[in-house]
Amino acid sequence: MATYDTEIHTGGGGWQQDQPLEINIRNRGEVVGSGARPAAGTTVTWSGEAGNGSVTFFDNGNRFHGSAQFPGEGPVEYRGTYSG
Repeated sequence: MATYDTEIHTGGGGWQQDQPLEINIRNRGEVVGSGARPAAGTTVTWSGEAGNGSVTFFDNGNRFHGSAQFPGEGPVEYRGTYSG
């Protein structure tokens, strides 16, 4: 699992701190395993009751950038920095 400190950008309000994002993906093997980061160029997309988003990782998986939309809110830019 990789944890990222995140920020959202609402357009007029600049970048604002948001809740941490935790990524852990398993299929037949670990895609993003314990203590691992997604490889640069990896794109993760999600959609569900808690919202939706799409982010792409770069800088050896240390950062991501993309967009997200949370329930009752409009779409925002979304970015994060690896924290552990």
